[in-house]
Amino acid sequence: MYVPSHFREDDIGKLHQYIRDIGLGLLIVADEDGIEANHIPFHLSIEQDGTFTRLQCHVARSNPVWSRLKPNARVLVVFQGPDAYISPSWYKTKTETGRVVPTWNYLAVHAEGTARTVENPVWLKDHLHKLTSQQESDMDQPWSVDDAPADYVDRLAQAIVGIEIDIETLTGKLKASQNQPEANRVGVKKGFENRGEKGDCIIASFIR
Repeated sequence: MYVPSHFREDDIGKLHQYIRDIGLGLLIVADEDGIEANHIPFHLSIEQDGTFTRLQCHVARSNPVWSRLKPNARVLVVFQGPDAYISPSWYKTKTETGRVVPTWNYLAVHAEGTARTVENPVWLKDHLHKLTSQQESDMDQPWSVDDAPADYVDRLAQAIVGIEIDIETLTGKLKASQNQPEANRVGVKKGFENRGEKGDCIIASFIR
């Protein structure tokens, strides 16, 4: 991913939180058989001593992607955050010089590392609990895997394969009008807020 210095996000804590907030990642596998991409919910697992940071997910056993993960297979996971189109009419410099063009603000995190498959039923059940708890944490009445009949969960777990990725590189890009003068940033933020769509309001909160 091309990341100019003014758009680079190097704060690991923020990148981890972005991954948790986004949740859904694009798993990309590239090998001699070609390129394949799957949209999958991920759980971010960090060892207490901070020595390992892993992404954990699962796919249907009928999904051929897991069988392509040879030992130490390298993969890329893309987390796409909020994004929004920017109209040149929002820039103050439009009336001053006219030298403005449309663009797009967005947040993206790329995680690259080595992947392995996991078929251990204990690991899979623990993974399902963690993934569910992560997504249900802000619900008024959080649902738990234990709310479903145990035999039903066990049967479904037999139909999935886990994937665990040791993160080796983490790249963050936050394009939030940092390259614009303050007056233009104010105009963009106001434009987003006036348009009022959900994605606009979220990306507006990143503009400083």
